[in-house]
Amino acid sequence: MESYLVDITLILDSTVRLAVPLILACLAGLYSERAGIVDIGLEGKLLAGAFSAAAMAAVSGSAWLGLLAGIGAALLFSGIHGLASINFKGNQTISGVALNFLAAGLTTFLGQSWFKRGGYTPQLAGDQRFNPITLPFANELREVPILGQIYYELISGHNIITYFAFIAVPVTAWVLFRTRFGLRLRAVGENPKAIDTAGISVTRLRYQALIITAVLVGIGGAYLSIAQSAGFNNNMSAGRGYIALAALIFAKWRPGPALLVCLMFGFLDAVQFRIQGQVFPIIGEVPVQAIQALPYILTVILLAGFIGRAVAPKASGIPYTKER
Repeated sequence: MESYLVDITLILDSTVRLAVPLILACLAGLYSERAGIVDIGLEGKLLAGAFSAAAMAAVSGSAWLGLLAGIGAALLFSGIHGLASINFKGNQTISGVALNFLAAGLTTFLGQSWFKRGGYTPQLAGDQRFNPITLPFANELREVPILGQIYYELISGHNIITYFAFIAVPVTAWVLFRTRFGLRLRAVGENPKAIDTAGISVTRLRYQALIITAVLVGIGGAYLSIAQSAGFNNNMSAGRGYIALAALIFAKWRPGPALLVCLMFGFLDAVQFRIQGQVFPIIGEVPVQAIQALPYILTVILLAGFIGRAVAPKASGIPYTKER
């Protein structure tokens, strides 16, 4: 019984770690999409943030400077996206896809040019990374059955970005649904003409949403390379930006359900790591590739079967042209 409890706790611990970049990217997309900006470029922003954070941390020796660099790279990409989709009234989906391709090529090129490691950054250690934080009394309570182990393994021992990601969920819910700024942000995603008529700048609100988006997704990218991992490797975002966007749609653009969907995918991802190489009755050992695809397949099946219809903000993806 105790061994099963240990296994479950370890899987849940991995669930939390794997869900963090998804949570941050999903919340980031929530702000932009609620403001009427479709952000397919979350994948590219994650990747750019991860590379910039690792590169700066490797050069400066500081994880905090790496974090700022990751946010800065995401801000740059959000600025390009805003210029294309808000100022120039371009197609938001095409702009986002272009940013994804740009990030994939640019990170590999710069990684090879700067570090000569085939697109990888040097391995990070010490102050170059965000290390786990041991919460008060975690070591003392470690041997306490059930509750002590949950506190030690599942609640304690994560880095500061992990705790930030979970705190950001209720903060986002409060900002969007309990503040004047949130009301205006949601309104500009539903009826920008009404906001404009009230004398509020649609452009300014949408850029503010993109700035918040960049900060969150930049932190998510930094988590990948200087918290979860010890450096950057090619395409390390591995489709998480797309998964976060799908989670956002499945959650119907609400922070609480978005957290649950991200945790669900993190759980399925954690399970697939645990069952790789296992021999199953009748079918024997399943190829690793099939096991790795399992979280994606099960996520689609579960969510497609239970979420019902998801309706996006009415003005999402539609450039706003001020009437004269």
